[in-house]
Amino acid sequence: MNAPDPETRRSRQVVLRCGLASALLLMACLVVLAGCSGIQGPSGGSAAHPVPEKIWPEPPEPPRIAYRGSIRRPADMGVHASAASRFGRWLTGSEKGNEVLNKPFGIALDEAGNLCLTDTGANTVCYHDKARKKWTRWEKVGPVRFLSPVAVVKRDGVFFVADSGRSSVIAFDEAGKLRFETTNRLQRPSGIAIQGARLYVADSARHRIVMLDLQGGYSGEFGKRGKGEGEFNFPTHVSIDASGNLYVTDSMNSRVQILDLEGRFKRQLGSVGDSPGHFGRPKGVSVDPQGHIYAVDALFDNIQIFDNTGRLLLTLGGSGSQPGEFWLPNGIAISPNNEIYATDAYNHRVQVFQYVGPL
Repeated sequence: MNAPDPETRRSRQVVLRCGLASALLLMACLVVLAGCSGIQGPSGGSAAHPVPEKIWPEPPEPPRIAYRGSIRRPADMGVHASAASRFGRWLTGSEKGNEVLNKPFGIALDEAGNLCLTDTGANTVCYHDKARKKWTRWEKVGPVRFLSPVAVVKRDGVFFVADSGRSSVIAFDEAGKLRFETTNRLQRPSGIAIQGARLYVADSARHRIVMLDLQGGYSGEFGKRGKGEGEFNFPTHVSIDASGNLYVTDSMNSRVQILDLEGRFKRQLGSVGDSPGHFGRPKGVSVDPQGHIYAVDALFDNIQIFDNTGRLLLTLGGSGSQPGEFWLPNGIAISPNNEIYATDAYNHRVQVFQYVGPL
């Protein structure tokens, strides 16, 4: 092959210099644009779109719950990559670091109100550090790769993840260092909560609640398959309120049971039915600072709100993809500031609401 003549070499050098100049100019533009985002979403983060006004119940009733926005990717929480990283994404077409949620499922808030999330579509665990505006996403910790992470809770810098695919609870720190993995008497863990020095794990396949210490050691269990008080039929989620009441979503019995921390029955919410106050397939459950109980129903695509006596106060949601509508909702978590986070699995988002008044 003949070598290019001097004129051709000079032409190529000019093209290369122009290409480099264009790339540098693009990077500079990205730096400028990084400071131009002014639309605020949940928790003050930058959102892709303005937040529409939507409240429940509808006027003329006074508002109780307001829609605040949706989280589909880290950028919606105000997490921005460096200009160099964005330029790299532009070159490669990759969204690494700003991946869209696939099937958000389990959700929790830590002591500082930071969001902890499992994505069963991507088999990942995600964490948003508000103070540092940082989003971390783990596909594995140490040698342990997540297979079906369905629930998460965090305490004192340690994440505890229920992975139904591995039949285990996995604990790791914020640096991604594995603390332990335990399969201690677990078959299909589906929900997890923490109180003091104890983990409460809903084992859906064994129809009971397994108690572990914070090192993964077995502490006891309660429940069996049935329809009676303190019996379960595929329990899926657990939550603990400020008074130490344990809420168990007894999914196939279409109810939420309320027990003490030793498993003694107190009362129940709901029963099978298709009218308000009843459940099809209850999933996540949580309690706000005022003592209102929020229960997610995956079959009816809604959230029902009860008082502490079990009286239905309000229903919000319905099937769809608009704000306040759901497609297989699952988990729910409520902050001390009455921010309500609900995973909307098949709409690939977390919806954020705000409690704004007495019920």
